[in-house]
Amino acid sequence: MPASGYYDAIVVGSGPNGLAAAIRLALEDLSVLVVEAEYTIGGGTRTKELIRPGYFHDVCSAIHPMAIASPFLRQLPLKEYGLKWIQPVFPLAHPMDNGRAVIMRNNLDETASSLGSDEKVYRSLMKPLADHWHDLTKDLLAPLRIPGNPLKMARFGLKALQPAGRLARKFSTEEAKALFGGIAAHSIMDLDKPVTSAIGLVLGAAAHTTGWPMPEGGSQMITRSMASYFQSLGGTIETGFRVENLAQLPPSKVVLFDLTPRQVLSIAGERFTPRYRHLLEKFRYGAGVFKIDYILNGPVPWSEARCGQAGTVHLGGTFAEIAASEKEMSMGRHSARPYVLVAQQSMFDPTRTPDMKHTLWAYCHVPNGSARDMTVEIENQIERFAPGFRDVVDERFTMNAPQFEEYNANYIGGDINGGVQDIWQLFTRPVAFDSAPFRLKSLFSPYATSANGIYFCSSSSPPGGGVHGMCGFHAANSVLSREFGLPEQKRRFKL
Repeated sequence: MPASGYYDAIVVGSGPNGLAAAIRLALEDLSVLVVEAEYTIGGGTRTKELIRPGYFHDVCSAIHPMAIASPFLRQLPLKEYGLKWIQPVFPLAHPMDNGRAVIMRNNLDETASSLGSDEKVYRSLMKPLADHWHDLTKDLLAPLRIPGNPLKMARFGLKALQPAGRLARKFSTEEAKALFGGIAAHSIMDLDKPVTSAIGLVLGAAAHTTGWPMPEGGSQMITRSMASYFQSLGGTIETGFRVENLAQLPPSKVVLFDLTPRQVLSIAGERFTPRYRHLLEKFRYGAGVFKIDYILNGPVPWSEARCGQAGTVHLGGTFAEIAASEKEMSMGRHSARPYVLVAQQSMFDPTRTPDMKHTLWAYCHVPNGSARDMTVEIENQIERFAPGFRDVVDERFTMNAPQFEEYNANYIGGDINGGVQDIWQLFTRPVAFDSAPFRLKSLFSPYATSANGIYFCSSSSPPGGGVHGMCGFHAANSVLSREFGLPEQKRRFKL
């Protein structure tokens, strides 16, 4: 039970967004309490000994291009509180069936030149973003508003709004198409849908600017460092406290939920107007995931040795194959050759294992709520590009979509993104655009609800999924303006 007393703000949920909101409010000398249902903080950034003591596996997120690029997180002194980034030799490798692999390097020019006849096209897509990365991320990771860099954002938007399948046609080689398709498929959507190009462009540019790093010691170090910093500001964290109704909480001026609409409706639905409840009930959740964590007797025997130097490996062969896999998933079916994402943390972080063995992290996308075991399909894809892989497997631990939801109530049906991030539910999350007066007003403040003092700060609000804390940051700024009357010019902290 949280300590009694009055708080300026209470944050329910201790994922990166909840902690970001809490830190942002504490930086203005507000009294803030964070409550967490589980006994460990972190949400999607927990790291656990899933198989054996001493072997540390990232349960959900593993590689963090948007965390190191986050306009808010990069201004916090998290290094002083234990966060150390590790940059793999290569951010990404994408093996092909011909025994070769497309290697994404940190250097944009080197990556572009490796793509042969697609060098100019690749550079034309990535360079405008990479050249203005730190300025543009402030607009990219924000709610709908007048951007600080309107011309640059307009140029980006013309490309980003396109389906990845259309933008990929700019490339002439299978290698370049595959590289872009694998990155765009992080959208967890049919690649023929609008805005799927945005993910490919943003994550691609991130690789050439701030990189695709992993935290030493596991993803848990992101939220551990955030929690320590928050507590240094006078904030309070209570774990093992599951909120089922608002009456359980101590008195406060504001409550921010690092939860999705379904949980918030259950906890506070009676406080909302019928219209707003109806809009939240229409919120759409996205595809689920099936994941395998491994202990290996040695490194993955990739056909192309350079794949072992990449923190992330995308498995799926050609763009056409990746697109077919994601389309099947979006239609409620399971692909026999799924697009698979692999992370090789122990190749670069010796703290992950106590010996010369290795850990491996791999998952694929499945229909929401699917309990199907995709072990055979995932391992077939790994064997395809690393013959003999099964011979180095010592032990494995699997999680299907319902088990992900059991592990983290935010992962409805295994949806790790806090809801579909399509063109209809990107900037307007958590409720779809509506002509009702409240919705028209809240389009530019999507964190507010119809109830006074209740806000969303989760990935179900803009800018959506990913470990970057910007949903919490912007929600907290909305709270500072609307609840505490603190205009931007009078705030102690500014981006």
